[in-house]
Amino acid sequence: MAAQLIMRRFGAGVVAVLMLALAACSGGSNAPSTPSADKVSYLTAFGAVGRDAFIWVAKEKGYFKDANIDINIQLGAAVGDNLKNLSAGKAQFAALDLIGAWILAGKGTSKDFTTIAVIHQQTLVSIIALEGGGITKPKDLEGKRVGMATGSVNQLLFPAYARLAAIDPAKVVIQNAAPPQLPALLASKKVDALSTFLIGQKGIEKAAGGTKSVVLPYSQYLPDLVGNGLVTTKDLAKNNPDLAGRFRDAALKGLQYAIQHPDEAAEILKKAQPTADVTAAKGEITLMTPYVTPTDGKSPIGSISDARVTRAIAILQSGGLIPAGLAADQVVDFDLVPKAA
Repeated sequence: MAAQLIMRRFGAGVVAVLMLALAACSGGSNAPSTPSADKVSYLTAFGAVGRDAFIWVAKEKGYFKDANIDINIQLGAAVGDNLKNLSAGKAQFAALDLIGAWILAGKGTSKDFTTIAVIHQQTLVSIIALEGGGITKPKDLEGKRVGMATGSVNQLLFPAYARLAAIDPAKVVIQNAAPPQLPALLASKKVDALSTFLIGQKGIEKAAGGTKSVVLPYSQYLPDLVGNGLVTTKDLAKNNPDLAGRFRDAALKGLQYAIQHPDEAAEILKKAQPTADVTAAKGEITLMTPYVTPTDGKSPIGSISDARVTRAIAILQSGGLIPAGLAADQVVDFDLVPKAA
């Protein structure tokens, strides 16, 4: 009898221990389980420079962690390269020049992507010349040499800009070069101007020994064209919109913080990428800030409307950059992109 009592008590003790262990593993009946973070890879638009600092800001500040996302940031390159890597599954998200991407989509070169947010509400493509060089207005480009990155969106958009700015493109000499060579070409006066991104203005002036520059933005004549944006694959946007939305919100939160704190954002970039130039990064962030906030003063950062995208596509078609047939919803996911007011 005593032996049976001991066995019953021993069995009850085992059951109690097992119950406690199970409760500990489950976190208690009232504690929800935490799902593992979604692992994603992301491609920057142009290496590790100021315009891309916001993504490291979002990671440093814990915005992706809060969104249950484990992000692997990779250094991106040209539009075409980023889209190829996205399509090949080497990354799930990327930043890139949207107009360049939409041109490729219109030509049928790359269709497996969709826009989920706009970073720059207007194109940053500009003509940059040095003061004293005889260029103060678009018409002055006639008879001059203009350096452009080979195959870049700057080069693609120049004919449309020239037409609207009353420039005879036949009177402009285009000199192709790799992007890193452009500032030196202008500084050495091998070209009279550059067609490049305005956020590179400070670096160009530095290369020219501090000479001030003249900036002629393409956006003066092409106001409906946008700059960089966030994209993902159409498959991910369709099958996992929750992940796409969480990524979008965390990235845009980082963008908002970066333009409000350019000094800190540049230091965060330097911490993540030691070769980054803090002064140049701060300059880029500062110069791009006016282009991040929608001009209507009401729409949220990252937003764009169907009508705006349609007008941009019409400009590309009228400029002969793409054939007719591309629709706004083929390049923008309006269920994911922040809604314009």
